[in-house]
Amino acid sequence: MSKPTLLLWDIDGTLIVSHGAGFRAMERALLERFGKKCDLHTIDWAGRTDSWIVSEVLRTVGLPVTPENIHTYLEGYLSLLPVELSSGKQGQLLPGVRELLETVHRHPTIRQGLLTGNMLRGAELKLTHFQAWHYFEFGAFADDSPQRNDLGPHALRRAREKHTADFVPERTYIIGDTPHDVACGKVIGARTIAVATGHYSLAELQACEPTAAFADLADTAAFLRLIEG
Repeated sequence: MSKPTLLLWDIDGTLIVSHGAGFRAMERALLERFGKKCDLHTIDWAGRTDSWIVSEVLRTVGLPVTPENIHTYLEGYLSLLPVELSSGKQGQLLPGVRELLETVHRHPTIRQGLLTGNMLRGAELKLTHFQAWHYFEFGAFADDSPQRNDLGPHALRRAREKHTADFVPERTYIIGDTPHDVACGKVIGARTIAVATGHYSLAELQACEPTAAFADLADTAAFLRLIEG
């Protein structure tokens, strides 16, 4: 019997684009909860975790980076996120994502979860909005650690608990749109798939030496050939 394959997905820029919904919710939460403004474009947030981002924003605007302030900021953000997701600036699942998730969902030996910088509640809000949350039964999130490189072991542990199976590194794939996704996959010895549907070009992602890189996820057959090879 062949060993099972595990796919661990990033969300923003990999599965979905929300046209700045999270970005706007972060800015509004800062203003509403703390009376402060910050241009989030000054923060190197792509591929980071929500908990890392809010800490950096607090530091940037001169507020104490305390557990209480982080909690207050994140609660404000999560309360505003549904409003921004439902605003006039409509996001979407990226090309090929629905077909790919559905194909993997039905596959007898491939399992999939999340490895994302989103808080668990934020991940659920975003993917429920785009009718894709039901594809994922476990994952690792910003609740687990503000450092993305810490998330891999949490995802692997939950995959083992959910499926009562060990997923070996050579059959585990981290899929994301930033160098941080590639780096966190390498930390646990996993294979990495970079996709240039976010803020980084294909050439920039290839320079990080992932196992493979795609311009997008529109070609389901090519993706499956890679992971089944």
